[in-house]
Amino acid sequence: MVDANTVAIKAGWRPLAAACLLAFGGVGPAIAIAAPTARSEFDRALHARPDIAHGAVLFQTCATCHGPTGNGADDGSIPRIAGQHFRVLVRQLVDYRYEMRWDIRMEHYAGRALLEDAQSIADVAAFVAQLARDAPRNVGDGALLKHGAQVYRQRCTECHGPKGEGEGLSLVPRVAGQHYAYLLRQMHDGVDGRRPNFSVSHVRIFARLERDDIVGVADFLARSDWTGPTDALALNR
Repeated sequence: MVDANTVAIKAGWRPLAAACLLAFGGVGPAIAIAAPTARSEFDRALHARPDIAHGAVLFQTCATCHGPTGNGADDGSIPRIAGQHFRVLVRQLVDYRYEMRWDIRMEHYAGRALLEDAQSIADVAAFVAQLARDAPRNVGDGALLKHGAQVYRQRCTECHGPKGEGEGLSLVPRVAGQHYAYLLRQMHDGVDGRRPNFSVSHVRIFARLERDDIVGVADFLARSDWTGPTDALALNR
């Protein structure tokens, strides 16, 4: 028997498609309605012609938390979003909008009061995607850098790429150069069920990681440029 998550993965919209399928098994009508609606808005945003100038205006609200350059907070409490793949940014905004990702602040900022339609989502995502990501980032103490590089190569490269570059078409985020503290929190949230838009397979990978694995991977990625590791030796030691 093929479960809902497997079907959703093949459909290219893992959590929302899974939610829609599971709704018919008793999860509830609200989810059944939200999933196809979210998918429809996601598709409309992708097919829109982004207006980057309008996106810059919309981003002024985002800059309150993410900073004027989109590089987040120095302590890693707010992620850097500058230079993230356009499709990934659109996906996350839609997920917040339809309660497939949880954060009370982002649920507000992704709401229709500020982003009134799919065109607005496309506009702000396109503006953020072209921002340079060159500011300092929050990093760990470096003690587990070598171990983290090895774990990343073994467990993460298949999806996120050998340099942490991700792949926009497949909705795989760029993780290289992200803040250490933010990466740690997302991995823990995934295991604890606080990131419903993570696939089951993703959560299982996190659940198999030990504390040193998670700390090392987060530090390795944080010390990498957004185009890949700055220290080539880190992958070969």
